[in-house]
Amino acid sequence: MKDYLTLKNITKIFSDGRGSQVKAVDNISLTIKEGEFVTLLGPSGCGKTTTLRMIAGFEIQNAGDIILDGKVINSVPAFDRNMPMVFQSYALFPHMTIFDNIAYGLKLRNMSREVIKNEVAMVAQMVNLVGLEKRYPGELSGGQQQRVALARAIVLKPKIILFDEPLSNLDAKLRIQTRTEIKRVQQMLGITALYVTHDQSEALSMSDTIVIMNKGQIAQMGSPEEIYNNPNSSFVADFIGNANFMDGVVEEVHPDSLTVSLQNNSIVVSKPDGEFSEGEEVSLAIKPEAVSIRTKPTGFTGKLDVSSFLGSISEYKVEFENSFITIIQSNIEGKYKHYTMGETVHLDFNKAFFRVYKK
Repeated sequence: MKDYLTLKNITKIFSDGRGSQVKAVDNISLTIKEGEFVTLLGPSGCGKTTTLRMIAGFEIQNAGDIILDGKVINSVPAFDRNMPMVFQSYALFPHMTIFDNIAYGLKLRNMSREVIKNEVAMVAQMVNLVGLEKRYPGELSGGQQQRVALARAIVLKPKIILFDEPLSNLDAKLRIQTRTEIKRVQQMLGITALYVTHDQSEALSMSDTIVIMNKGQIAQMGSPEEIYNNPNSSFVADFIGNANFMDGVVEEVHPDSLTVSLQNNSIVVSKPDGEFSEGEEVSLAIKPEAVSIRTKPTGFTGKLDVSSFLGSISEYKVEFENSFITIIQSNIEGKYKHYTMGETVHLDFNKAFFRVYKK
């Protein structure tokens, strides 16, 4: 795949209204391949939506270049960039039928009535809106309205579509259904997609590449598997995997591993990049699904705080080393066990999934 969209040293600065300046996006560079689905993921205020708006032409960067298919588009107005955006709010015309909403952009291009009819019919079929063309947005569910917004974008046959938190207004089940539709259509048409969300499950399930942003900068970039399994910082580990963090002390330093003390036990973990020394305090991170509660002693103990049955999984909150950790266990074959608040439980850590970070 060839490079299609490139951001080169992009910076955006806003005034806070009190004479100070806020750097919303801080010198980021990013390349997106043609046909790739890339997600900008991060907490509120990290700069992801500002980045998307600069690409769309709704905001103008203070420094850097935006390059689309080999051409710098810094001075190209938003309406000439051919980058339709699907918004959280759907942004449909309430007084127009679904057909007219989808056809709106085609009419602006002065296409013939027959061409418009055929194109709308094709995308309606593609996003499962057949039979709803004569209805109005207010007569549709939220998921159907979001599919109309998607249809209105893809009917223009763009090479790239921008998504700004498009599923935030939908309930959990509809979010899953709609994100599946978006990914299916994107793959079917080979459209390049840039998607903004704060929802980790959306990013993991839809993306070819995830770009984690924090404080206006790119914290990590990679495939969903790489980001989830090998977070390069405590911030990424916490944001993408809801990791448990525990304090430890380095006992021994080896070429490829560290021996770290945890609750009076010694464990060997993979050594990350950087220099570590004996006696150094470190932060150990491990995902909730890599910790189990056992009936037999394991060398690690905690006190059960909350036990929650969630259907296919159970979630436990356990007091451990003066803090609380989360444990997620599968309920395969009905193996759910209810523990009493305050009960001492034995913990088994899958040590291969520990990650060590400097404090």
